[in-house]
Amino acid sequence: MQITRFGHATVLVETADARILIDPGAFSPDTPFELEGLDAIVVTHQHLDHIDQNRAPALVERNPGAVLLCDPETAGVLEFGDWRENGEGVETAVKGVTLRGVGVQHAVITPELPRVGNVGVTVSADGEPTLFHPGDTYAYAPEGVDVLAVPLSAPWAKVSETVDFVQRVSPTTVFPIHDLTIAELAYGIYWGHVANFGGVEDARKLGQSDSTTA
Repeated sequence: MQITRFGHATVLVETADARILIDPGAFSPDTPFELEGLDAIVVTHQHLDHIDQNRAPALVERNPGAVLLCDPETAGVLEFGDWRENGEGVETAVKGVTLRGVGVQHAVITPELPRVGNVGVTVSADGEPTLFHPGDTYAYAPEGVDVLAVPLSAPWAKVSETVDFVQRVSPTTVFPIHDLTIAELAYGIYWGHVANFGGVEDARKLGQSDSTTA
């Protein structure tokens, strides 16, 4: 399994015969929006840092054979592409890879704001590790996760919850996503707590790379 981070929540997973792009959002550079040969594009929820509705239509056009998968609420607001609804426990097969929906709702930002839908995804294939991208929540901790994409900072998160999430999922390896809300000077503080207290031995090494093989 080859994993490439493109900034913030956008992750490319290459495993078996499939290439799967998750959360092509507005905080990410142009590079992921220029990809071709994708077999699936997965969106965990409708917030702009997870789906850039200005650049994503061209990405979808560039990949006409890709399965488009998102939570039901997002499917209702996207005005481009033929999106399939993902949901808790829903499994979608893509070229020998199983994409499984995890969760229902986005984390609480503040009680005054309505919560949108959020369906994370596990990516698994025979003989390959299982990756979990949760979108924007720490509420769900599926079993059997080998590689965790952990949201490192958000208006809805605090460090103790991040560490608890990593401990509950208990992956073999972990790498950071949702991290463009952290100033470069302070980044080591956040990742240091995950590395020191998350219980994942090689967390710091993976956190320093934009591409890793799992």
